[in-house]
Amino acid sequence: MARRQWSIAGQLFALQAVVVTLLVLAGAAGAVMLARSDSQQAAREQVLAVAQTVAHSPEVRTTLASPDPSAALQPYAESIRKATKTDFVVVMAPDRTRYSHPNPKLIGQPFIGDIGPALAGEASFTTTNVGTLGESVRAVVPVYGDGPRIVGLVSVGITTKVINRKLLAQVPVLLSAAVPALALAATGSWLLSRRLRRQTHGLGPAQMSRMYEYYDAVLHSVREGLVVLTRDRRVALVNDEGRRLLGLDEDVPVTDRPVADVDLPPAVAELLASGRDTHDEPVLAGDRVLVANQRTTRFEGTVLGTVLTLRDQTDLRNLASELDSVRALTEALQAQTHESANRLHTVLTLVELGRADEAVRLATRDLELAQQLTDRVVGAVTEPALAALLLGKSARAGERGVDLVIDPDCRLDDSPLPTTDLLTVVGNLVDNALEAVAGTAPPRRVRVLVGAADDQLVVRVADTGPGLDPERVADAFRRGWSTKSASRGLGLALVGQVVRRHGGSSDVGRTDDGETVFTVRLPIPREPQ
Repeated sequence: MARRQWSIAGQLFALQAVVVTLLVLAGAAGAVMLARSDSQQAAREQVLAVAQTVAHSPEVRTTLASPDPSAALQPYAESIRKATKTDFVVVMAPDRTRYSHPNPKLIGQPFIGDIGPALAGEASFTTTNVGTLGESVRAVVPVYGDGPRIVGLVSVGITTKVINRKLLAQVPVLLSAAVPALALAATGSWLLSRRLRRQTHGLGPAQMSRMYEYYDAVLHSVREGLVVLTRDRRVALVNDEGRRLLGLDEDVPVTDRPVADVDLPPAVAELLASGRDTHDEPVLAGDRVLVANQRTTRFEGTVLGTVLTLRDQTDLRNLASELDSVRALTEALQAQTHESANRLHTVLTLVELGRADEAVRLATRDLELAQQLTDRVVGAVTEPALAALLLGKSARAGERGVDLVIDPDCRLDDSPLPTTDLLTVVGNLVDNALEAVAGTAPPRRVRVLVGAADDQLVVRVADTGPGLDPERVADAFRRGWSTKSASRGLGLALVGQVVRRHGGSSDVGRTDDGETVFTVRLPIPREPQ
């Protein structure tokens, strides 16, 4: 069986209980030692005061000079002992001979203990010695005669047994203070451990350590960018993929900074600042097309912050754009197949009716038009991918009832730029023009010009659509801008992305006959000499 691990809350409670118990016990022991010291000091003061009083008594001095001092001093000393509640009052000669003692049998025997300082004249000498009654705290005071001569000594003592009994009598008082303190500290520790257990979900240190290691490893190894904000819109975390997608250097500190102070792409910064929930929303970040998902995180009804995930969809978008072109071309070819079948039936019927001349003219007319378009595109554009794109767009335009015109000045022998960038610009501009003329009154026309001039590649697409308001021209290449719906508008943003990457320019204008013209100019890289 696996050994059960203590939770952090349980370990903290056990540690606090041990520490508090030790502190209370140490405090109680200190209080006992202090009380013992106070009791011994009080005993010293008491026996010293009694001894000095007896030593200064005129009756004691007079009796010490009598032939039988014990006869008078024994009852006197016993009365003093009982009145002061001491254990013994001994009056003795300078040679230690006792004249009084609680045990009459010991009268006349030598006193046991240190009397040297008292014989030297010290009047406040106290000591702890073991005598006939056991260990005791005692005071020894000299008794002077008429002059400086010492005629006797007085020793008054209290046994340590009596002192200890008095100290034990104070134990209930100490316990009455220590036990509530221990109970109060234990209750506080228990409440604190309960709160910590809720916050740590009853996990032990090893579990939390593994959880952190897994958490850190997973967050920094996943192939999705992750940005976590606190409830006050400060950055709590950006993982490695998030830094890569957002163009943040590894050594740039972003944690615990307001999101407005972090150098983020405008579209991402706007999304984070809004705090709105979104699902698979495309955003532009530099040269990348990202798909963003943003959610507000809650735990037990409390808002913790915001989590934004980012996926790089640049390559997928390019492939999807090419796939759309292929699909459109396929659909156009399918439509042309049906049209060709209809025309072929018509030609066969005309031949059967003996009207061969009309059949020949009908059969060759559409072929000549298609061949003219193909010859014009292929003759003007030798770049095979771009030529195929324009032919596909021509078929798609014909299907929509739009006249796609290749400008006579169109000429491009070799693409001076990456083919994918050229296809992105031309394809999205043509698609935008086809969208613009859809649903308008005839004639519906789109004109395309691609050529190189003055070290620039110029792409110009004009359409007979409704055009743009002057105040909205600046928004034309912004992500999400569209005249159709709020969920569209990524195509022109991709065009603007290519323009910025190559340091080109773009503008929107109108011709004298009312056509809307989108023009993109891209500098042609110079070949090294």
